[in-house]
Amino acid sequence: PAREIILDGFRIAKHSVSNQQFAVFVDDTGYQTEAERFEWSFVFHLLLPDDFPDTRGVEQAPWWRQVYGADWAHPAGPQSDLNGLLDHPVVHTTWTDAQAYCAWAGVRLPTEAEWEMAARGGLVQQRFVWGNEFAPNDQTMCNIFEGSFPAENTAEDGYIGTSPIDAFPPNGFGLHDMAGNVWEWTNDWFHSDFHVNGPRANPHGPPTGEAKVMRGGSHLCHDSYCHRYRVSARSSNTPDSSAGNIGFRVAADLSIE
Repeated sequence: PAREIILDGFRIAKHSVSNQQFAVFVDDTGYQTEAERFEWSFVFHLLLPDDFPDTRGVEQAPWWRQVYGADWAHPAGPQSDLNGLLDHPVVHTTWTDAQAYCAWAGVRLPTEAEWEMAARGGLVQQRFVWGNEFAPNDQTMCNIFEGSFPAENTAEDGYIGTSPIDAFPPNGFGLHDMAGNVWEWTNDWFHSDFHVNGPRANPHGPPTGEAKVMRGGSHLCHDSYCHRYRVSARSSNTPDSSAGNIGFRVAADLSIE
């Protein structure tokens, strides 16, 4: 439910972490993502070539295919690479991977409350991060699925998969892609109603849980299936989950010099 909260000052990145930024981290540390260690991740079926070998799908969401060799550097499977994608958000990163990047960079993941406050961009009780109208002046404001999900993506917004981290207009705080493109991990454990009677000052999620909160929706959100590019929408996943539409954005405490 909607509620008023109080947040201390904080900083948050203008964009989600890009492939180029993540590559610097990997080059510096030799880090292997969980998808690399597990040797597979989930890839959306339309991003696979027509002659790709048969793969196993998710029972309730068969458009997600288990692809061996898919990881952050091979986002559509082993036959793919990052050519032309360095300015796209890094994907196939788990919450644990995001934590490792943050530890290296001296930053942290935002809390869910911080993420939503930042996403709203100064607007109050608006449906989307840019206002109440989905496509003002017929302008597409974020990267989502357009067409008949999951069979055909018309790519009217210019993209079938991810888009560059600054391809769409920023919100009122100058932040890009707070809706669409990739789901973004937050620091909080997910609970459906923890916040109803929870703290109002600098709220965090419950102390323990099974899944971490993700916010913002992705390039696969479609109003017939996943309408979660709404600014208030929530989702979650286990900390070791990765897929071709999950990335992250970093935050930090506000330092006063």
